[in-house]
Amino acid sequence: MLKIVQLAAGYGNIKALKNIDLTVPAGSIVSLIGANGAGKTTAMKVIMGLIKPDSGRILFKGQHISGMATHKIVSTGLSLVPEGRNILTRMTVLENLEMGACQRRDNEVTDDMKRIFRRFPILEERKEQLGGTLSGGQQQMLAIGRALMARPELLLLDEPSMGLAPLVVADIFKVIQEINQEGTTILLVEQNVRQALKIAQYAYVLETGKMILHGPAKDIANNPRVMEAYLGGKKTG
Repeated sequence: MLKIVQLAAGYGNIKALKNIDLTVPAGSIVSLIGANGAGKTTAMKVIMGLIKPDSGRILFKGQHISGMATHKIVSTGLSLVPEGRNILTRMTVLENLEMGACQRRDNEVTDDMKRIFRRFPILEERKEQLGGTLSGGQQQMLAIGRALMARPELLLLDEPSMGLAPLVVADIFKVIQEINQEGTTILLVEQNVRQALKIAQYAYVLETGKMILHGPAKDIANNPRVMEAYLGGKKTG
């Protein structure tokens, strides 16, 4: 579904991505892991057209989207839940969700809104509440719901567990799996490496802008280098 070929990007003289390759098959969960500053968020921003690539190709369903405007990329079937959530704090929960569907012209937006509320009942309870007054976990639910309102075929999730309590993190990962099981392909950037590798089928390891490892998630989880750097030297279950 998504294919990245020799992608390079950065900020001025700082090269955050150095000729990386990455593939996300339809129907899968693919995890992109790495230390802070490895280039993971930059990769997500380049895919979504928020940063222009220096070189390389990004293909979504066979279509070149490299350098395309973000709103056009969304219309092709990609949606991003950004790092830090970036909800519209002075707009209500309902208005945030409506913004996720702002490009849609079909007559099923109301039905999708009902599905979001069934998935996250707390959002329906607080639909008239300002987004900025929600807890961190509720804001993450809102950010995911807003992205789903665009009806993406591929959902990009950038650090969805950041700053959340362990019980909330468990709920978020359960939701991610459910979204995938219902047919949405997922590219996941996540600081909780153990959980990310547990739910993914395939994984990539990014280090200082270079892709140093990739393979089935179970193999990556048991790679000595990954275990030492991210998993405390212990095998995952």
